[in-house]
Amino acid sequence: FNLAVDDFGIKYIGDDHLQHLFDSLRTETYDIVEDRIGDLYCGIKLQWNYAKRYVDLSMPQYVMKQLTRYAHPAPLKPQHCPFAPNPIQYGKDNQQPDPPDTSPLLDDTGKKRIQQILGSFLYYARAVDPTILMALSDIATQQAAPTENTNQRVTQFLDYMWTHPDAIIRYRASDMILNIHSDASYLSAPKARSRAGGYFFLGSLPQDGDPIKLNGAIHITCSILKLVAASAAEAELGALFLNAQEAKVLRLTLAELGHPQPPTPIHIDNSTTVGIVNNTIKRQRSRAMEMRYFWLLDGETQQYFKFHYQPGQENLGDYPSKHHTADIHQHVRPYYVHTDKSPTLLLRALKPSIRRGCAVILGDPYSKKSPLPRIGPPCLSLTPSLPSHRILGQQSRILNRTAAITTTPRLARQ
Repeated sequence: FNLAVDDFGIKYIGDDHLQHLFDSLRTETYDIVEDRIGDLYCGIKLQWNYAKRYVDLSMPQYVMKQLTRYAHPAPLKPQHCPFAPNPIQYGKDNQQPDPPDTSPLLDDTGKKRIQQILGSFLYYARAVDPTILMALSDIATQQAAPTENTNQRVTQFLDYMWTHPDAIIRYRASDMILNIHSDASYLSAPKARSRAGGYFFLGSLPQDGDPIKLNGAIHITCSILKLVAASAAEAELGALFLNAQEAKVLRLTLAELGHPQPPTPIHIDNSTTVGIVNNTIKRQRSRAMEMRYFWLLDGETQQYFKFHYQPGQENLGDYPSKHHTADIHQHVRPYYVHTDKSPTLLLRALKPSIRRGCAVILGDPYSKKSPLPRIGPPCLSLTPSLPSHRILGQQSRILNRTAAITTTPRLARQ
């Protein structure tokens, strides 16, 4: 069972075993309140659907109560971006660190208000709405000395919560195998630091070419690397190190719950990092990287982890590692919280080697380098068992054949 302060969530088989536990506790004069339905746990509402084998987690009215508490009015227009990203810089300065914030500092009252808002919404983010973790993480780095710009960031964040007040996260029955998507964003944090992102969910062992079976996140990594990374590969290796540390704890927990784990598959989009941890490339030039990161090689040798290279567009860890524009937030939200159009499968992205020499591939759900595929054409969901490149290849041949028949009707009749 899981223990949180004074609330116990108990997994049992047979009412006689449960009654024995209750009788034993009552002999020690403990006051016990029973909830046999199990629809409320630590402020989280649980809606069970045993027929379809899923459970929905939500915190109804929690956001509206907090917005009322802080007297934040409704925005004049919907806000779909919790934290505005910095403008894109082109040319030689595209990787320069962000300039320091020089706006006036807030007084003690304003500072305390920002700290209270962060504390109020952090639990909500960890429980049911991971889309706001990145915004909270960035604002939290400024809470010790908040400025007027920080206050504007908080106002935009509260506008986003007004627009999306009731998030739901759904967990489906699965093979209970831990899957991890790891990613990092290089030089995206103040003082030339990098961010680590990770998405942990329970599913099945991924197979090459087959779509990934999605599930709700049981943990999301959204943090800043303590050390300044000298390259994007080192940032990716540092993020992988943090995610593997979390995975060790989760592997032990799952094993104690009766779900022994095979080597945990970890999804990475940096080929250099994969080569280092799989010991398939020479590492002479990687000696400058933090030596603790090479603990990952031991984990791979001992078969605790199995590292896979996959394109970054299908990496669920990319979203919590950096800020995005409003259109990206709207595009990926169904993947992280449950909506009416949330997919159950993640189509595989084509690797760069397959795309080489192609200007565009017809029917490709990945477009314009946006993370995660579009939730769209029914034709992509009719044959989910086929590899994504075979699906797209079939669609391309069909569309090309149709275009030929349409443009040359006389030849077609002959």
